[in-house]
Amino acid sequence: MQVTVKWIDGVSFVGESETGHAVVLDGAPENGGRNIGMRPMEMLLIGMGSCTAFDVVTILKKSRQPIVDCVAEIAAERAETIPKVFTKIHVHFVVTGENLNEQQVARAVSLSAEKYCSASIMLQKACEITHDFEIRTPSVE
Repeated sequence: MQVTVKWIDGVSFVGESETGHAVVLDGAPENGGRNIGMRPMEMLLIGMGSCTAFDVVTILKKSRQPIVDCVAEIAAERAETIPKVFTKIHVHFVVTGENLNEQQVARAVSLSAEKYCSASIMLQKACEITHDFEIRTPSVE
């Protein structure tokens, strides 16, 4: 896998993947940024969250669970001093579907955390990562 990160100006950059997708990253104004893009650490959490959500959705679909939505809400704590690494990350899944099997959802979350999600398994080597979930029924409008 290869990516390119190109400096724009100040502390703004464009990251481009080998698949041709691009994203703008920037620092906070107090660090010389213009607030025109995500912070790099936010991007890291989004990458981990999308990796684990991908797994949960895929596992539930393969288990023939009637999933209609999956949201990974991620809260992270960082060290107070530089380097301000993540010290704790919590992933809360909100999984929506009609008559979802709670054990199947728990299994999907567990498999992602322990076996499939490369990003969270890598980050677990540096900080504590916890997971939980809730199941919602689709609202009828």
